Amino acid sequence: MSERQVKLKEEKDGHGKIYIMEYEPRQKPSFGDRAADVVARFGGSWGFIIFALAFLVGWVVINLYLLSKPFDAYPFILLNLTLSCLAALQAPIIMMSQNRAEQREYAKAHHDHVINKKAEREIEDMQRDLDEIKAMIRRLEKKVSGYKKPK
Repeated sequence: MSERQVKLKEEKDGHGKIYIMEYEPRQKPSFGDRAADVVARFGGSWGFIIFALAFLVGWVVINLYLLSKPFDAYPFILLNLTLSCLAALQAPIIMMSQNRAEQREYAKAHHDHVINKKAEREIEDMQRDLDEIKAMIRRLEKKVSGYKKPK
């Protein structure tokens, strides 16, 4: 996985539990991972679609009209084989890239979850402190209201 892993470490302080995020170092993507990302990026682009259409039209035009003895006459069996091989190789490579993207999204979601849990704990601590302050103010108001002024 190329994204950093986040671990949630639980410790106790004076107010209760606190969470500390620890990061594992990023791992460098392998050559295969980088190649899968490049193939998926190109294979899922308009550039690839335009290139594929131009290639198909060129193949058909060359074999039907430009060559006296075509290397792949109609019904274009060699073209069909080429396209099948391309699809057979390209599909798993794109799936590998999608799996890596899914792993990155999971790591980001996990990181967000850790941050949200930490924020939730901090808000709970602040609420507890605020409740204590309110209770102290009420006690002080009772003491002050019970205090009689000297005449």
